[in-house]
Amino acid sequence: MQAGTIVGNLASAIGITTEDVALIADLKAGSEEAFGILIAQYHQPLYSLIARSLNDPADAADITQEVFIKVFRSIRGFHGGASLRTWLYRIALHEASNQRRWWSRHKKQEITIDSSFESDPDAENNHLSLAATLADHRDSPYDHAAQAEVRERVEAALRQLPEAFRTVVILREIEGFAYEEISEILNVNIGTVKSRLTRGRSALRSILSADGVISPATTNSASSGTVLTSKEAVTQ
Repeated sequence: MQAGTIVGNLASAIGITTEDVALIADLKAGSEEAFGILIAQYHQPLYSLIARSLNDPADAADITQEVFIKVFRSIRGFHGGASLRTWLYRIALHEASNQRRWWSRHKKQEITIDSSFESDPDAENNHLSLAATLADHRDSPYDHAAQAEVRERVEAALRQLPEAFRTVVILREIEGFAYEEISEILNVNIGTVKSRLTRGRSALRSILSADGVISPATTNSASSGTVLTSKEAVTQ
């Protein structure tokens, strides 16, 4: 009992839950059941992250598979320096970055436009909720169609951002990571995270304004605390 408490306290101190400690131990032991649990728990969020990080979302399924293969091969080298989730996201972003570099060399000429954003990262009431905008609420056939159109245009706008800005916006606005976690995943300081987030939000707001997803008035009034919800974005 005492030993279990010590392990639990140590796991908490380094940001790993006791459930993750048991799962990691089983993974290192080669348990197929544990690997199945890992895939069931993380496949969809990693797939979504990768799809939004790539220039061509059609490649997301293959890259997600590569991530889990890499995790399976590398799990014995995981020593708990970060949480399991942070480690997985770091691998996923690395693989997505590799794919983007390949894409830029081989397929860049093929892309077409079809294929909340705070001015201050620490402000709580001054943003358009990107996660809410990309959510599928399915309120009615009309609302679903309108929301789907907005979601597609936001996804397209995300892919126009420079990689460094896009990654931080996705991790913060969609995945909900804290600044400290993003700093750990990307191996940059928190100041850099906040700077990239501010610039990414500003760039994304400008793209969405030019595309008519949000009005220029919303863009210009962002600094005064105007909030544009996902429903307002749909009905504009």
